[in-house]
Amino acid sequence: MAATGLGFHPAAFFSAHLREAGAKQLPFRHCSHHRINVARTRRACLLRAKSFNGHPQIGASFSNSNEVLDGRAAGDGPPEQGGSTVSITVVGASGDLAKKKIFPALFALFYEDCLPEHFTVFGYARSKMSDEELRNMISMTLTCRIDKRENCGDKMEQFLQRCFYQSGQYNSEDGFAELDRKLKEKEAGKLPNRLFYLSIPPNIFVDVVRSASRTASSSSGWTRFIVEKPFGRDSESSGELTRSLKMYLAEEQIFRIDHYLGKELVENLSVLRFSNLVFEPLWSRNYIRNVQLIFSEDFGTEGRGGYFDNYGIIRDIMQNHLLQILALFAMETPVSLDAEDIRNEKVKVLRSMRQLKLEDVVVGQYKGHIRAGKSFPGYADDPTVPKGSVTPTFAAAALFIDNARWDGVPFLMKAGKALHTRRAEIRVQFRRVPGNLYRRRRAAGAADLDVDAATNELVLRVQPDEAIYLKINNKVPGLGMRLDRSDLNLLYSERYRREIPDAYERLLLDAIEGERRLFIRSDELDAAWAIFTPVLRELEEKRVAPELYPYGSRGPVGAHYLAANYNVRWGDITSDDDGSF
Repeated sequence: MAATGLGFHPAAFFSAHLREAGAKQLPFRHCSHHRINVARTRRACLLRAKSFNGHPQIGASFSNSNEVLDGRAAGDGPPEQGGSTVSITVVGASGDLAKKKIFPALFALFYEDCLPEHFTVFGYARSKMSDEELRNMISMTLTCRIDKRENCGDKMEQFLQRCFYQSGQYNSEDGFAELDRKLKEKEAGKLPNRLFYLSIPPNIFVDVVRSASRTASSSSGWTRFIVEKPFGRDSESSGELTRSLKMYLAEEQIFRIDHYLGKELVENLSVLRFSNLVFEPLWSRNYIRNVQLIFSEDFGTEGRGGYFDNYGIIRDIMQNHLLQILALFAMETPVSLDAEDIRNEKVKVLRSMRQLKLEDVVVGQYKGHIRAGKSFPGYADDPTVPKGSVTPTFAAAALFIDNARWDGVPFLMKAGKALHTRRAEIRVQFRRVPGNLYRRRRAAGAADLDVDAATNELVLRVQPDEAIYLKINNKVPGLGMRLDRSDLNLLYSERYRREIPDAYERLLLDAIEGERRLFIRSDELDAAWAIFTPVLRELEEKRVAPELYPYGSRGPVGAHYLAANYNVRWGDITSDDDGSF
């Protein structure tokens, strides 16, 4: 190593173009058809190094190089004696997220033959638990695909026999050292690759990463960590978290997960735009009047108010889920489908956005309400919420991208809890037809349809009942000239009989394969926080009182005035759209 003259620091381990050892292996699964991965035929020269603190470091790969620096041909590891294995450790295994999402997603991947032949699942948490108790806990939440239920029981049993448990403190190197010992027993004779899923509160991320990276990293394969949001509370705390993680990991080892990026309709967004000639020419300020990103839940915090109060709806939904969708929607055509090319374009969009100002934000908080004889408590009624809290459970915002494609187009975001319906959707409202011949025509139903105002609208419904539909103006059959608005729709449940995979399934599989396209890079995170941090700070310093709205309503009236400032009506409240077909 000394002969190379290179100094290594995990915080700046080469560049984003360098890949970790084994990160681009050929797909090992049988589930493919619907997932296409480009086979990497190039071999890589691996430089094995240790970081400044002596912990195993990922390998740096030099593309298109046939050199041998450590005595092995490019891509070779130690004699594999039966191939490689993947060990998946769910840290925080006793928590709700692990039980309801992560373990079921891993089983779904196993059920579809998407996991490698050799894999092991470990749960790690502070709770005392045996392997059998973990299996019993996991089995309560496992379900099988509707179309393959005949071998469900056998598959469950096979999966559960690969699940094990290790109890330990999150900041204990001894606990992770014992985990390492058990992992090595299961990995014997194979090239070990390890994935850690941090299903834990953010305040203990660094403790876990420190302990696990020092004592439970793979000595010869890859080691990766999936980190759940929230990634800090503002630019400063997010930056501090990133710096702390990079003391022990390289950027290529950190997979920041936003499960909304794994949603079927979100992943289909770029396919819809870039593979259909009818849409891409219209995707700009010349034809699009506004874009709306809407998220609503029909339930409140319901006992989780204490946790939610530390973050609020802007941090919980808008700064990550909705902003990530916006970046994918608005980005320029990437050079390729490679993860770095896509993430580069997303960063350009985020860096082109204006900082959000207080006058372009409306905040609300739901209050108690009685409906149909049933009482619904307000946010402040939750005993876990601090008295006098002004944390918003609803927010609406108008954002702008200052570049040539989107100059002047308002991107309106709206997110809230305890609203009248549950939905997440993207609505694209197009401009009026210049010189429209059918300005006012008699509409079906005896009302006048203002065709000039009833512009075309493209809707991508992310959840529930995934769908894509386009609103058009249409002639009603008959001898007269009456018009109405109609939908050209693609309802996924009718077109595709196959059950849609959960977002966590897709993202877990991507992390195992080293595919980073749907994960968030550190500079992307920095750019996202730069947009929201100033207004978040101002809201908290001035203790801006949120507008109260009844539980089960459409939200604060102020959101409608905000949209009206830009001559926009929210698309989810018009009389001709109840969210169903």
